[in-house]
Amino acid sequence: MSRFVERHPAWALIAIIAVAILLWLVFAVWPPGLEEAIGRKRVFLNAVFNGITLGGLYFLVASGFTLIFGLMRNVNLAHGSLYLFGGYVGYAISAATGSWILSFIVAFILTALVGVLLQVIVFRRMEGQDLRQTMVTIGLSIVFADLMLWACGGNFYQIQTPNWLIGPIELPLVTAIKSSGEPVYLRYPLVRLVIFAASVVIGIAMWLALNRTRIGMIVRAGVDDRDILAATGVRIQLVFVLVFAFGAGLAGIAGVVGGTFQSLSPGEDIRFLLASLVVVIVGGMGSIPGAALGALIIGLAEQLGSVYIPTYAIVVTFLIMVLVLAIRPQGLLARR
Repeated sequence: MSRFVERHPAWALIAIIAVAILLWLVFAVWPPGLEEAIGRKRVFLNAVFNGITLGGLYFLVASGFTLIFGLMRNVNLAHGSLYLFGGYVGYAISAATGSWILSFIVAFILTALVGVLLQVIVFRRMEGQDLRQTMVTIGLSIVFADLMLWACGGNFYQIQTPNWLIGPIELPLVTAIKSSGEPVYLRYPLVRLVIFAASVVIGIAMWLALNRTRIGMIVRAGVDDRDILAATGVRIQLVFVLVFAFGAGLAGIAGVVGGTFQSLSPGEDIRFLLASLVVVIVGGMGSIPGAALGALIIGLAEQLGSVYIPTYAIVVTFLIMVLVLAIRPQGLLARR
């Protein structure tokens, strides 16, 4: 990031100013003229928090994708199918047992097992053949989509939020001032904040595992030169299977999260695959902090765009991607 600031000081200054303006809009009491210009502050704050929590969901999907695609160089365009599969599994477990936590565990395990099968049967036979991997996984995603449509139908499903997470929580952010001078504070769904906090914890744990542990060192060394690492006695294929399974399991967890505060339906696999691609391109392949930053930017852009420029909300996301590709093609926080 420091190198980006050195090479593009003007863009870095623009980014700093934009962040400062966003923080002022969030924490300051808006003057009446500003509310007349862009609407009520409560609407703006809800859009910001929706963008941040959506960014947490995008991060869970894209972090698994960046592990598989960015670190292991496996082009898995069936990653969105893993997300939707995990969501359907989570819904089935939650409906059958009433346990929200158990739905995460089972979805992670079953999606990870599917990831193991993909790595052993498909990717191990096509190492270094990006085009073949792309074509095969596109075909697999179509097959998976039809199988899930056959098994689950075309209905919308939503995973029941547990009782201890139902309802809003009051945040220390002023949305308005009453005529009596009493401030009105923002109330926001607790489940979204808990899920976002969990995604932050998962992201930090992943970064520490990749950069501060022996397993992370082995993974990074295997990506750079797997032959030399294998010569030292490390079972590199087993390591890659475990990493692929973990990345797939994260997609399954994200499916349960998405089914909790959004919904599950046919077509969500394509949506989240595209979101993962954009997040990884913006943040940088193989970078966990890059996936977090990219997810936050894309989540905010989608939600703020849907409130203030709904007709062009999707266009804004791809404009950001094009801008990043033009200024820093490797991504904002790409691995060196």
